[in-house]
Amino acid sequence: MKILLTGATGYIGSAVLDTLLDAGHDVVAPVRSDRAAATVAGKGATPVIGDLNDPDWLAGILAGTDAAIHTAASDDAERLNRAVADAVERVYSGTERRFVLTSGIWEYGAGGSIHSSDTPDPVDLVAWRVPIEERLLASDVSTTVIAPGVVYGHGKGLVSLITDAPRTADGALTLIGDGSQRWTWVHVDDLARLYLLAVTHPVAVGRLIASDGAPVSVRQVAEAAGADAAPESAEATRSRLGGAFADALLLDQAASGDEARELGWTPEHQGVLQELVRV
Repeated sequence: MKILLTGATGYIGSAVLDTLLDAGHDVVAPVRSDRAAATVAGKGATPVIGDLNDPDWLAGILAGTDAAIHTAASDDAERLNRAVADAVERVYSGTERRFVLTSGIWEYGAGGSIHSSDTPDPVDLVAWRVPIEERLLASDVSTTVIAPGVVYGHGKGLVSLITDAPRTADGALTLIGDGSQRWTWVHVDDLARLYLLAVTHPVAVGRLIASDGAPVSVRQVAEAAGADAAPESAEATRSRLGGAFADALLLDQAASGDEARELGWTPEHQGVLQELVRV
């Protein structure tokens, strides 16, 4: 297949790029600079330099593809996603070409047993995502929305907010809130394999949570990193990290990712705690 992949030099996108190429697909990668173009070309993808915020330009690129995956992010992510959705609807409507959109677990809000089919209840930080997703899911574009848990792996991801947090005078890591909240996790390489499965699956499946099925608390992560942990109040966390971002990080979320497994996806990584122990 000839697959357009946005964000091919990003954390998630670069893992998806490697996975698509390893599976033998031709990848077209919209990028913003000559440097990024050289990076994706060096891996074997075809770069095209342009602006994803321009639906007319993107529609022209999409016209020659069999499927598309959107992992790119920007400082104005809402504007970017709306532009991409506009282009995809223009070109893919009424066809069987698959579009895979990236979302996130925070759009489900707090919950001890979250499923892909649950009605979104997003925190303010990501509330803008839901109308765009609903628009695409209600359209005649063959859309799958992947909602990753907290992504980790290769020393990157939000886990650093825990392991590299400010330390108290006695050396303890400052937790996000009291640290009891569970985060749902997924290794970036496992996540990339789910994108491959979604873009090649015979039918679109709507929303799909990517979770390794092993929710782990913020405190457990800090302790696995070999540090004592010092709780702080939710108000202190909001002051330190910003209100909207903190509210997302303070969510207690547990999701099994069963729906993804029903499609044949099996996470290969044991979990974030094992990753930290190996490091």
